[in-house]
Amino acid sequence: MNMNMFEQFMSPEFALLPTMPLSILIPFFLVYHKPKLLENRMTTAISWFLKMFMLNMTSQLPLKGQKWSRLLASLLLLILLSNLLSLLPYTFTPTSQLSMNMTLALPLWLATVITGLKNKPSLTLAHLLPEGSPTLLIPFMILIETVSLLMRPIALGVRLTANITAGHLLMTMVSSATIDLINTYISLSPLALTLLFLLTLLELAVACIQAYVFVLLIILYLQENT
Repeated sequence: MNMNMFEQFMSPEFALLPTMPLSILIPFFLVYHKPKLLENRMTTAISWFLKMFMLNMTSQLPLKGQKWSRLLASLLLLILLSNLLSLLPYTFTPTSQLSMNMTLALPLWLATVITGLKNKPSLTLAHLLPEGSPTLLIPFMILIETVSLLMRPIALGVRLTANITAGHLLMTMVSSATIDLINTYISLSPLALTLLFLLTLLELAVACIQAYVFVLLIILYLQENT
């Protein structure tokens, strides 16, 4: 068992060489194929996935917002692959680092706000004051809505970081307990292995859902400002 469970979020090394570049190349080996008329199954699946994403998620945006489709699709693939690859052994978890998630969330949120101020400044500023607010509460309502607006990128980054970190810590604890049970109480080890398997399936679902939620919230922010 590791002395510190957070050691799993450090970049692993083998023979003093980082193993993270090898995991980054995994999607390339899955997608790469020799030039030919027909694509392989992996590229076909990715094309179908991106097509469904464009139809279901970006179709609710106006024409100006749909110009962001390629950026949003790339963002979804980046977060999704980072979450899924982090479940493999000897890999690094980029989305468990708050610095990376804030690097993604802050510029995208700021871009949506700037887009709204550029295209329709009156309507964008009107969001800071809910309709029908009492006159005496107008300064407080504006302050509350401004703080809520500024908290959006922090919520985006912290949500993704917390979910990925909590899931990996839970898997570490269950796997460590499973190893101890195999060495001590063999009769309880099948139960622990079953729990670990179910937890792995849950983490696969969480990896996909968190990537979807992150991009969906960016789309909602963009929808308000276009």
